[in-house]
Amino acid sequence: MSHSAVTDKRPNSLQGGQLPKWAPLGIAAGSLAVSIGLSLATGIESKIQWGLIAAILYILGTYVISARVENRRQAKDRIATSLVWVAFLLAVVPLASLIWATVVRGIKVLDGYFLSHSMGVVGNSEPGGGVYAAIIGTLEQVGIATLIAAPIGVLTAIYLVEYGRGALARAVTFFVDVMTGIPSIVAGLFILSILLAFKLDFSGFAGALALTILMLPIVVRSTEEMLKLVPNELREASLALGVPKWRTILKVVLPTAIGGITTGIMLAVARIAGETAPVLLVVFGNPFINNNPFEGPQASLPLYIYQQYTLSAGSDAGIDRAWAAALTLIIFVMILNLAARALARWKAPKTGR
Repeated sequence: MSHSAVTDKRPNSLQGGQLPKWAPLGIAAGSLAVSIGLSLATGIESKIQWGLIAAILYILGTYVISARVENRRQAKDRIATSLVWVAFLLAVVPLASLIWATVVRGIKVLDGYFLSHSMGVVGNSEPGGGVYAAIIGTLEQVGIATLIAAPIGVLTAIYLVEYGRGALARAVTFFVDVMTGIPSIVAGLFILSILLAFKLDFSGFAGALALTILMLPIVVRSTEEMLKLVPNELREASLALGVPKWRTILKVVLPTAIGGITTGIMLAVARIAGETAPVLLVVFGNPFINNNPFEGPQASLPLYIYQQYTLSAGSDAGIDRAWAAALTLIIFVMILNLAARALARWKAPKTGR
């Protein structure tokens, strides 16, 4: 018998049996069934605990079955995949539960009347009224904050990436990092101190300034990362042709990164749209329609939700309006995220063969 024939008969440690494609689903179903049985036998009534026990059993079961049928190397690969799926479910389940609860509770009064009318003289514990004034206030305040923060943030990021060297660039980077972690109420207190120092009135513009403070570091950070992703070869090719640096940035760097920059700005807008603390301190709220953000108190969606929940004395009408306004805010943020994805895909550089 030849040497090659002998070596062909030797078992390969990297080869073994193969679990069927439906094995993960089967193991998951079995783990869930065992978890429910154990929970009922031991008197555990929490469905969250059922899920955690099922997740642990699923990970252990996947490793044991894969190790016996396949091999330990494949078992380790499957257990890593199982951990990823379990982490994904742990993140998705609370989010899906939150959205489901908001939709179920908020759909009761969310209609055309609710969106086109304001509270006016309607009491917080009385039925009726709507969220129109809050929508107008949120759009104006977030819009003004975006008009201020977006250009300043983009220009700051351009300075840090393209020109920033030395102590000034390090100082700007440090303060941007500090501003990223500032609580929202601190931004509101800062603007409130300015209002009190200059004896100014509450207004939507004051709320927009507080939101600008929160939005600015997000725009700077996201834009900075997008600009760093632009290949240096593009800059060098433009400069080698004798194009000035400012024109290279304007015509080459920014168009290449515009999709990511737009996405970052949209995500920053979605971040500040739900802020309540700074708006509560400097906008103050208004049940009537105020289309002028520069004069007098103004409503906003986060503040409307807070007031309806806290000032309605537990009435069903006020609680329903709070849930409907929360659903309106979620829809607004979702539209912004979809718009950001669409713009990023539209503005992404076209690649060819």
